[in-house]
Amino acid sequence: MTEFHDELMDAPMNNLSLLILSGCLVFIGCSSTNTVTMSVQKPAVVSIPSSMKNVGVIDRSLTKDEGGVLQRIDQVMSVKGSELDKKGALAGINGLVEELSKNNRLETVRKLEVEQLENPAYGVLPAPLAWDKISEICEEHDLDSLFSLEFYDTDTNIDYSTNRVTINGPLGLEIPALEHHATVQTTVKTGWRIYDNNGRNLIDEFVATETITTSGKGVNPVEAINAITGRTEAVQTVSGNIGRSYAQSILPYWTRVRRDYYVRGSDNFKVAKRRAQTGNWDGAAELWYAEIDNPKAKVAGRAHYNMAIINEIEGDLDEAIEWARIAYEDYGDKRALRYLRTLQDRRARMERLRRQQQ
Repeated sequence: MTEFHDELMDAPMNNLSLLILSGCLVFIGCSSTNTVTMSVQKPAVVSIPSSMKNVGVIDRSLTKDEGGVLQRIDQVMSVKGSELDKKGALAGINGLVEELSKNNRLETVRKLEVEQLENPAYGVLPAPLAWDKISEICEEHDLDSLFSLEFYDTDTNIDYSTNRVTINGPLGLEIPALEHHATVQTTVKTGWRIYDNNGRNLIDEFVATETITTSGKGVNPVEAINAITGRTEAVQTVSGNIGRSYAQSILPYWTRVRRDYYVRGSDNFKVAKRRAQTGNWDGAAELWYAEIDNPKAKVAGRAHYNMAIINEIEGDLDEAIEWARIAYEDYGDKRALRYLRTLQDRRARMERLRRQQQ
């Protein structure tokens, strides 16, 4: 055993590397599947009724304590600029309105200035607005629903550190000094709701939280804080993106999914692999279909599974489900069972998408 170990250690390193590389190539080459990606459409995260055509956007984020004790304490504890929340909330509203205006399902999108919509809470979702108030606003502006920024708040934490540096003193002399570094983390918290006045239904409520990090430095803590630039702009950018993202939640969206298909089992599978790699999926399907009655159950099961793949690619989910079901039930292909569940879930989502588009 010792002699064999010594001989192995004395072997040229390049030969040993070739041995390991050959083993890796064999392992990789033995994969029984390849992967194909495809675009699939998914239903909107938030379903809105077809009657929702004319919407208003309101800002309810002003608290009843605005300028009062709680507000002043929050500004001191979180090092908050007096205008930061107002600018951030406005950016969120504008982002929402901008994105909603691109939605072809909506005929009217209006940003409203509505008085007496104070938020009795602070930094959390308040109780929903009364339906009498919703109806009053909608009737006044000829709307059927409202998007509401229910609350907006920023919390800021500062971390200090110091480094020893040298600075130019009088007469050009370098003198030792402490350089103060300030790192500011600003957390933006927003809460949104969608009110359907026609059905008097609270369609959705959503809370989003994002954190922004900025930093600055100076010869004292005050200068370090003052050196932080772009914080307000960063808060506005993030807030606008949150508003746009929420507006997009009522739209269907496209995403890429991965599917594995068999490339081994018979000579037909080998040729079909090459056809699939060149985009000739119809040609590949012909060869897979030729193997569905193969006397070897494993090969026939893989052929049925691949026929499910080609039917999903062509958009026929019902047919794809049937092929995958047979691949598992009649031939015991375990991969087919997982795929069957994926297809059934996708079919349910497509049905939801159809309802949303009615």
